[in-house]
Amino acid sequence: MLPYGAAELASAFRTVRNNTIQIATEIPEDKYEFVPAAGVRTVRQCLAHIAFGNEFTMALHPARLSTIVGFDFPQFMGRVMGEEQKSRSKAELIDLLRSRGDAFAKWLEGLDEAMLSEKVGMHDGTQKSRFEMIMAVKEHEMHHRGQLMLVERMVGVVPHLTRQMQERMAAARP
Repeated sequence: MLPYGAAELASAFRTVRNNTIQIATEIPEDKYEFVPAAGVRTVRQCLAHIAFGNEFTMALHPARLSTIVGFDFPQFMGRVMGEEQKSRSKAELIDLLRSRGDAFAKWLEGLDEAMLSEKVGMHDGTQKSRFEMIMAVKEHEMHHRGQLMLVERMVGVVPHLTRQMQERMAAARP
């Protein structure tokens, strides 16, 4: 038995997504076109990238593909990148993050240990478990959420997780 299974994956993903939604809510919409450095996604594009961050997982694992060898990444990523480039309002992006996140978390809850333990062949001949690959969706979102937290600072917003930590530290002082 895995000590960390489908229920834990879903719960952890929901926590990550809720924090991302909080950041999306706190960044003013007039800052959604902000570009922190040349060649980097705008806030709007980064949020869309996060919203569609589980596309590969949902193409590979429900179909129980046993290898990614032969998977047409350029075609697949072109479609996903097209979604990222669509113009969406702040409200539309938040709704997209929420609805896609809820659907993904519900899918995660339905996974069983046997499926999570299955191995998938990689391009280099190695194998990864489905669990490891699915966990990468959360890790990927956390990576981009870290970028968005720095952007928050750059546009004058103190990230909510920082504010919460500051409140706990203030409450702990004698």
